[in-house]
Amino acid sequence: MKISLRRIYPFFLGLILFNTLRAITDLTKHEVFWSGSITLHLIGISFTISLCYFYDFLWRRQVNSFAFPEGHQSIIKEYLQILLQLSGINLFLLIGQCAGIFYMGSGWIDYMLINVCFIPFLLIYYTLIRNEKVSRNYRSKILIMEKLKSDKSESELKFLKSQYHPHFLFNALNTIYFQIDDNNIEAKRSIELLSDLLRYQLYDIEKEVTFEQEINYLQAYIAFQKIRMSSKLLLNAYFDPQLKEQKIHPMIFQPIIENSFKYAGGEYKIKIELRMEDNKIIFYVENTTSSIWQNEENTNAGIGLDNLKKRLDLLYPGKYNFYTEHISNLFIAKLEINIE
Repeated sequence: MKISLRRIYPFFLGLILFNTLRAITDLTKHEVFWSGSITLHLIGISFTISLCYFYDFLWRRQVNSFAFPEGHQSIIKEYLQILLQLSGINLFLLIGQCAGIFYMGSGWIDYMLINVCFIPFLLIYYTLIRNEKVSRNYRSKILIMEKLKSDKSESELKFLKSQYHPHFLFNALNTIYFQIDDNNIEAKRSIELLSDLLRYQLYDIEKEVTFEQEINYLQAYIAFQKIRMSSKLLLNAYFDPQLKEQKIHPMIFQPIIENSFKYAGGEYKIKIELRMEDNKIIFYVENTTSSIWQNEENTNAGIGLDNLKKRLDLLYPGKYNFYTEHISNLFIAKLEINIE
């Protein structure tokens, strides 16, 4: 409904402008209102209405793509630009007069009267269009702010819930730990390692952590995985001792190690190496695989690694190189990150 009404605004504005002009020119000369050629008046009123539709179209497009300036000087510049656009009325009149469409009997006086009548009304019309857009922007910002407040409250509630569940889990693990017989060293060690892993994932990690923190986590994760693996597993892990206080995003290397433990087979060999060369972090993992895994066409081995690539694209865009290769019964994954 509003859009339909908006489309007829320029029509009524054109009627007002033309009749205001006629009132000034006819009544001040003590002539009959709308005196003279009806054909010229119809041409004039058609031109005025068309002119109003032209500026309506121009200004609505303009305000829709316009970041409204702030400050008095910026607003003055904005309206000076509108006045410059309105000066185009004289160009239309001149072309119409030369083409014989318009009759400007009083010469420059008619030009002056048309400008005096049209420009103030059109400036008011532009202001109305402008204020309508500003009002929509303001309402939109209010809605966004309300949504942000709602999202913030929901996030705070989820955070409180997330704090409760880890506490419950740690308390449960603590209860189970003391129910296990002291002679069952492996079970107690498993719970200790699991608690350390969960604590790191839930509480210790921030946007970035030191390599020392990350390596301690990886060593705990490897120790936990070794418990559930076959005793046949041959593991060779090396972590560069010079990696200490350098910063890294957490949980980057763990998916690769997890993949190696998950699909280790055959000779059950896993090699893990994390080192620094110049300003590059080199992380290399290889594991033997079974012939069954090798011949399996559809495997989930790549899902975790695909997710890792997406994280790397976000965290280290253009600064990393990651590739995997399956040669015979050996799966290789290598990640290089430039941390300069």
